[in-house]
This record gives sequence, structure tokens and C-alpha cells, in this order.
Amino acid sequence: MALIVLAADKGAPGVTTAATALAAVWPRPVLLAECDPAGGDLAYRLPAADGGVLNPARGLITLGATARRGLEPAQLHQHTQKIIGGLDVLLGLTHGEQAAGLTWLWGPLGRTLAALPDGDVIADCGRLGAHPQLGDLIAEAEQVVLLTRATLDHVAHLRERLAVSKANGVVVIADWRSYRSSIEDVRSIVGGSVEFVHGLAHDPKGAELLRGQWGGRLDRSLLIRTARDLAARLVSHR
Repeated sequence: MALIVLAADKGAPGVTTAATALAAVWPRPVLLAECDPAGGDLAYRLPAADGGVLNPARGLITLGATARRGLEPAQLHQHTQKIIGGLDVLLGLTHGEQAAGLTWLWGPLGRTLAALPDGDVIADCGRLGAHPQLGDLIAEAEQVVLLTRATLDHVAHLRERLAVSKANGVVVIADWRSYRSSIEDVRSIVGGSVEFVHGLAHDPKGAELLRGQWGGRLDRSLLIRTARDLAARLVSHR
């Protein structure tokens, strides 16, 4: 249905947390895909749906082993796992060295994720720049959203990245005490170069709840409350 890429430039501030929170509240069927060539850690962050542990060797690693013979959307579900809360996830690489043998994968993977017929895909692409081949996946995305903090150095790197990317949106990871002003500060600097600037609460307690039993406390967290607003905004821009 749609491939939505989340990424960042300097420091990748909370990309994995943001992608997980968005996928948890997404209003339609969704797959969370860990597409960071530097390696991911969802396998170690989140428990499986049955309360056990996820298999870090099942995901992009196993998909890559079969994809050289061709890659179709129907194949993806053979390599996904369910995490607590019932969310489907395609686990990424466990360390960056594995990316060296999979430089060819990102384009076919992007086309396959974008063509998934039974749900949207939220792709956590981590930090941009170190792996140019990731651009082949990003080129297939319907929306590319860059995350930033409202600090001078982060916004400076963001402006440079926006000049060379197809990003259509920016999300500011902001402290709740200065939430609206932080978003407005970033909007005043980069607003003319993207379709929207939105926010997501910097909420360490909410992020920690994402690692455990999902329920009422998580649902009331600032992270999830602002993630719902962001999800609605992203869906409305389709």
C-alpha cells in the first residue's frame, strides 16, 4: 500500500523508537521493517508475541539468502516475526559488517516493500549518509520523514540533508516542556523545503514501556499520544 521511510542525519535521534511507536498506533495494517545497514536492535529491545525472544537471525538475513533468485511481496511474511502487541516486524541486520554482502538488496527490497498489497510499511532506515546504496530503497518510498532535535547542530545537519534528499516531512523530537516552541523553531528554518513539520515527544519512560507489556500505561504516555497525532498526519498526506 505505502512505504514510509523514517531516518535521520546526525546521530539518528530516536528513529527506532519513533518507528516502533508509529507502527504500534498505525490506523491500518502495517509492517515495521528494520532497514538500517548499520545494524538494528529490535530483536534485543522487544519480546516476541508469546513473551519469548525474537530470533535475530530471521529477517533481512534470511530474506537476503533467498532474494537473489527474485523477490516478491508474498515472500516477506516468511521472514517476519510478531512482537508483543501483535505487530509484524521484519528484523534487520544485527551488525553493520553484514551490509557489505547485501549492497544489491536495498533496491529490490524497497520495490517489494512498496508493493506490499495488504498493509503499509514503516521502514526504520537509521542514519543516512554512511551507506549510499540505501538510496535505492528510499527512492521507492511514498513518504520520507527525517527526524531531528531542535538544537542548532542537528538542524544545521538537517538543512544540508534536505538539500540532497527527497524528504517531504520533518519530525522534531522535542521535550514536552518546550514542545510547541521547538517545532515552531524548526518549522521557521526548514518549513519551506518540506510539506510538513510535526513533532514527537521525547519521552524516555514511554520508550521504556515499549519494551515491555503494552497496555494502559503505554497508551497514556506522551510518546504514544504524540505518535497518534503524527500517524494521523502521515496518513492524511497520502
